[in-house]
Amino acid sequence: MTLTDGVYACAGVGALLTGVLPRALAGRPVSLPLIFLAGGFCVYLLPLQLPAIDPVADRQITEHLTEIGVIVALMGAGLALNRPVGRRSWSTTWRLLGITMPLTVAVTALLAWGLLDWPPAAALLLAAVLAPTDPVLAAEVRVGEPTSDEDDEDEVRFALTSEAGLNDGLAFPLVYAAVALAAAAGGGWSAGWIGGWALQDVLVKCTVGVLGGILVGRLLGWLFFRPRSSVLRLSAHREGFVALGATFLSYGTTELAGGYGFLAVFTTACTIRAAERSHGYHNVLHDFVEQVERLLTAAVLFLVGAYIASGGLAGLTWRGALVALAVLLVIRPLTGWIGLLGGSPRGVERWVVAGYGIRGIGSLYYLAYALGQTGFPVPESELWAVVTFTVLVSVVLHGVTSGPVVSRLDRRREKAAS
Repeated sequence: MTLTDGVYACAGVGALLTGVLPRALAGRPVSLPLIFLAGGFCVYLLPLQLPAIDPVADRQITEHLTEIGVIVALMGAGLALNRPVGRRSWSTTWRLLGITMPLTVAVTALLAWGLLDWPPAAALLLAAVLAPTDPVLAAEVRVGEPTSDEDDEDEVRFALTSEAGLNDGLAFPLVYAAVALAAAAGGGWSAGWIGGWALQDVLVKCTVGVLGGILVGRLLGWLFFRPRSSVLRLSAHREGFVALGATFLSYGTTELAGGYGFLAVFTTACTIRAAERSHGYHNVLHDFVEQVERLLTAAVLFLVGAYIASGGLAGLTWRGALVALAVLLVIRPLTGWIGLLGGSPRGVERWVVAGYGIRGIGSLYYLAYALGQTGFPVPESELWAVVTFTVLVSVVLHGVTSGPVVSRLDRRREKAAS
């Protein structure tokens, strides 16, 4: 038997588990990502000759693997949302993006600068890569399958899913800000980069990202539902893999045009939903994307567990651990609560939305991407240790609590409606 044979066997077991575990674990204090993270950790503790898992040495592989995971998750999130995009209907989302996200980044950067004594560029980078949220890692807090009912989604699930769909793209300007600062000032501070960054990395790339997503979404929406010929009308064939074509087309063309592909993919998915909301083909597309997303998430979290078992947290200091815990337990809940003041979620629901800012694959992608753009005046192993520890705590904390918490919210909502 060779190592390759063992990998095939483990991959087969893993794929079967991703099909069984979500239903078996529904509502329980454990999640699929947590199982695979623990599995990777345990396997790499065994006395076997296994390949090394090191995102520092294999940065490009890490970047592209997590990149695919993020864009597939963004397509799935956009296809699942039933509400039409609007100022009022998405007001909770705009609050989380416009108030909570900037506050979280600012406070996290200040904490990293003060407590870790990191230079401004490295502190801003840490805050930027921890900005995106990822409800894929706790399935109970995201919306379910697409329906024709625009009011089918409760505010908690809708807010967390739509926020994650957009802040994965909006974190890019913040990462570019850290890259620009590091390139301009190294371990110090400079303001000379701000003008070019605001124009190119914020205004131009965000605009191209949104417009590119809308254009591709409208083209695909027409192709899916409008042609008179059944040969061209893709919804007539009910093939789910077309969703991957939509994902890669939107991402690739927008990146070629100089925009943010993450924003484009989510925008494309929402535009396709708007083309024909009641059509059952949305369920076919969503189900296929969800299956691929689940496999990718399981694979990435298995590798994260393996990296931790291989000494990935060796560079973690108690101050770095404190920053990670502060982001998850203090900064995000408080900034989330502030951002939602006066909004739709109230009482317990407001605290649930504020507290479940789950950190995951997006953070790993952004760190790998940024470290490939320029050097930062902090050891890469230390950056990876803090971000990996944050993801680890988030997977454990939110994976264990999300099922019972959301189940209790559902019971309260049903009781109030009866």
